[in-house]
Amino acid sequence: MSPIIAISIFLLTLLIGVAVYFFMIRNQKKQREEENRDQITAQEFTNVKDIRGKYLYTRDNYIFQYLKPDSISIDLLSKREKESLTRRLTAELSGDQQTLKLLAVSRPVDISPLTNEYAALLASTNNPKQKELLRKEIAAISNYALSGDVIERQFYLPIWQRYEEDCERDIFRRVQDLKAAFESSKVPCEIIKEKDITRLCNLVNNPAYVHLEDMDISPSFPVLTH
Repeated sequence: MSPIIAISIFLLTLLIGVAVYFFMIRNQKKQREEENRDQITAQEFTNVKDIRGKYLYTRDNYIFQYLKPDSISIDLLSKREKESLTRRLTAELSGDQQTLKLLAVSRPVDISPLTNEYAALLASTNNPKQKELLRKEIAAISNYALSGDVIERQFYLPIWQRYEEDCERDIFRRVQDLKAAFESSKVPCEIIKEKDITRLCNLVNNPAYVHLEDMDISPSFPVLTH
């Protein structure tokens, strides 16, 4: 073999090796970037830095508190009662000149208190007919709730401000004033705490947790027997 052919083969092999090397490096870099994206924490994705007590702290340096007014069925109120409630709320809330937002989320109705009561009755009775009726009732209620046909709307008022040292006192004072304004209008209201704030974050940000009203699912549930 002539020296020229040998050198050409060597250079070609070298070029192929360099190309393969850079291709592997590029793939490894791309894989590392994808892994880094997968490792983004829930706090980074939802802008939540920390939740402590009644407060939520964000990564962009804000502090939040949440008010949860009870739902009111205005269908049960007369026209005069609706107008009266509107006037009272307007008057009570007019003293707060900062921005207010209303957050409404849907979730399946919590039937656990009712099913727990029926389960206790099922365990305490010796009447076969009553047992059969209770089992059927528990199954029917569970199926009705899990079908997604029964949902409840929950309402929240997020209150926020820029985080500063010892700002918890200021935001808590505002939240207390708003709570008093609602309760003066006969609308029960509570300041939600850490557990409920976490649940709210899930309802808003977690697709696996939030209830989709148009979802077609086939849930299964245990049937209590005795």
